[in-house]
Amino acid sequence: MAFAINGKFTSQPITGVQRVAYELTRAMQLRVPAGEKLEVFVPRDAMEPGASLKWQRRVAWLRGTLWEQIALPIAARGVRLINLCNMSPVLKRKQVVMVHDMAVFDVPGGFSRKFVLWYRACFFLLPRMEPMILTVSNFSKSRICHHLKIDESRVAVVSPAADHLDRVTSDSSVIERLKLVKDAYCVVVGSLDPRKNLQRVLEAIGKLGHLDGIKFVVVGGKNARIFNSALAEQKPESDNVVWAGFVTDGELKALYENAGCLVFPSLYEGFGLPPLEAMYCGCPVVASSRTSIPEVCGEAALYCDAMSADDIAGKIAVMMTDKELRQRYRERGLARAREFRWDVTAETVLGILKGQAGKRLSGVPASASAG
Repeated sequence: MAFAINGKFTSQPITGVQRVAYELTRAMQLRVPAGEKLEVFVPRDAMEPGASLKWQRRVAWLRGTLWEQIALPIAARGVRLINLCNMSPVLKRKQVVMVHDMAVFDVPGGFSRKFVLWYRACFFLLPRMEPMILTVSNFSKSRICHHLKIDESRVAVVSPAADHLDRVTSDSSVIERLKLVKDAYCVVVGSLDPRKNLQRVLEAIGKLGHLDGIKFVVVGGKNARIFNSALAEQKPESDNVVWAGFVTDGELKALYENAGCLVFPSLYEGFGLPPLEAMYCGCPVVASSRTSIPEVCGEAALYCDAMSADDIAGKIAVMMTDKELRQRYRERGLARAREFRWDVTAETVLGILKGQAGKRLSGVPASASAG
């Protein structure tokens, strides 16, 4: 049976999950066997960068969830779908589904009620569809097996990577625009998702008045359709806090390259891409010791107790006042981040698919045009 990719993510803004879907799709398409192609079924509202992926088959009717649940499975009859963003058509059997985490079960308070109910319903049906499940960490694998009552043999771990940043041109204009000084600020990513622990970070910042001249740049926003907006409305003012909001990939790369450290005391992560991206850019990392983060960062991060504003503040103070320590973690981070590569992840996934498909991944020659 031929494989094709569920391209719903091409119509969505790029966050962590969509980043993984785009980069993994791109890397797999570059490595499919000669004479074959790995098609992507995309909705009519596909946008960059996903709109530039190769071998697209446009399905122009319906949008969003209705597109994924109705239009996509009709268009993909006879094709086994690879779904890279948690969700899949609930009535299509024997798909490949990448489930990034079990947050709707483990930390449901951070999401809207509608979002939790829909995701839990889909996850309840998932084992009955006899899927091959991919996930991004051993932590997530254990939670998937626990909540969905799936045998470990049906879940494969394939790690995301950060070397996509090689294709990003650093935009240092953001440093001047935000009035920042190299090595004299910290980056906080994922600000208004309650799981990112912003409120406790702000409490920690309030305890760091003795760090003269150090600023904290908060990058990111909220999606009220997904996250519990009541938990993310407060945005206190502080002379030390710079609310950067959305930044481009080039701006984020420049922020990492010039920062004293990334502060990432997240309460829950299926993988945790920001620390890996920061390390890839030579940015030291202060991170939570919870969930998947130690699995990803290894010995390349300075860990803090994410439940303690005092400990978060203490670890930030140590990192920002010890230049030699920062340099050690910078070197450790660079080495650690380069252990994760999209080409390796793509080859792993293609190997899994080939094992299920037999000789060919697709029934479509690479020379054929998409419909």
